[in-house]
Amino acid sequence: MGFADFYALMPPDNATTVAPGADVDFPRDGPTGGTSITRLSADSFQLGEPGTYLVWYQVNVNQAGQLVLTLDGTEQPATVIGRATGASAIAGMMLITTTAENSVLTVRNPAGNPSALIITPSAGGTQATSAHLVILQLS
Repeated sequence: MGFADFYALMPPDNATTVAPGADVDFPRDGPTGGTSITRLSADSFQLGEPGTYLVWYQVNVNQAGQLVLTLDGTEQPATVIGRATGASAIAGMMLITTTAENSVLTVRNPAGNPSALIITPSAGGTQATSAHLVILQLS
């Protein structure tokens, strides 16, 4: 079993918009345990063992929008989370089951969406705000 917390601070991370079809960066490492969940890049994470994982994320954005999880580059329709108005966090929590070793997970602005997402810098004050991706291996 394993767990990992990957995060971003705005500013300076995710300084540009996240275009439709592009992945959100979580370039910083938080607490981790076990060896089944590892970073591949700023925006992609390897689930080393087949099994079920609890995935939770939150990202502050400036406009209406959606986010979706991908496995091995394929958007998972049951994981689309969004909001119609406002400037607050888009947050999602779901179970993902993988059947192959070394599956790759990302958080993406779904392809085909009408606009890029602007990740909110310093929401509500002067301090950098964080976006998180937390992954827990359950089985």
